[in-house]
Amino acid sequence: MAEIVYPPVIATARTLFRIMDYRFHLEGTEHIPRSGGAVLVSNHISYLDFIFAGLGALPSKRLVRFMAKEEVFKHRISGPLMRGMHHIPVDRGAGAGSYATALRMLKAGEVIGVFAEATISRSFTVKDIKNGAIRMAQATKVPLIPMALWGSQRLWTKGRPKQLTQRHVPITILVGEPLYPKRGDDMGELTSELHTRVSGLLDRAQRTYPEIPQGVWWQPAHLGGTAPTPEEAAAMDAAEAERRKD
Repeated sequence: MAEIVYPPVIATARTLFRIMDYRFHLEGTEHIPRSGGAVLVSNHISYLDFIFAGLGALPSKRLVRFMAKEEVFKHRISGPLMRGMHHIPVDRGAGAGSYATALRMLKAGEVIGVFAEATISRSFTVKDIKNGAIRMAQATKVPLIPMALWGSQRLWTKGRPKQLTQRHVPITILVGEPLYPKRGDDMGELTSELHTRVSGLLDRAQRTYPEIPQGVWWQPAHLGGTAPTPEEAAAMDAAEAERRKD
């Protein structure tokens, strides 16, 4: 695919990172293969996660094609950029087309990025995950690579005002060892294992983060923060879904 848009977007992002003096910590980037298809599965805590998850693949000189909700592609600013970077729009009411596109790109040797929780986690823990990423890896015989992000929620997350002018924010990006799901493997066990691995990476990112204050909104409740508990977050998500029906 012609890469007219992606490289200048990356260059612009890196310039902004330097200006804002984000403090990046990356580990495990060697697990992302330098060639061939792969499915990258990250937790989801911020509207900016695709930027930072993509950054984790750059040491391997890979460009990640993210699966993102269709609404992002309809926006007058983000839409042309997302299409130009060959990301994949997902219609939640009819996902077969996006799934087929992802399979085709994986077979062509692309890295596909998936936020398997489907929505941002308000609790900053890993929600239940969907098995689509696993099924894609099975069907195309490519590695399934877990990833965890931490710090991006401080910049822009669900239910909080944007704080994009913050400087010196630490951003942690951890990449785990790949799984190699095969046809016939138990889907429930694979889903549980992927959840465990992403959760483990996230817990390590949270506990080794350079700033661990108590009582702040961006820290999970089990680590002394005031973020909603997973149960409270689930209730908030359910209430939001009901409002959308009205």
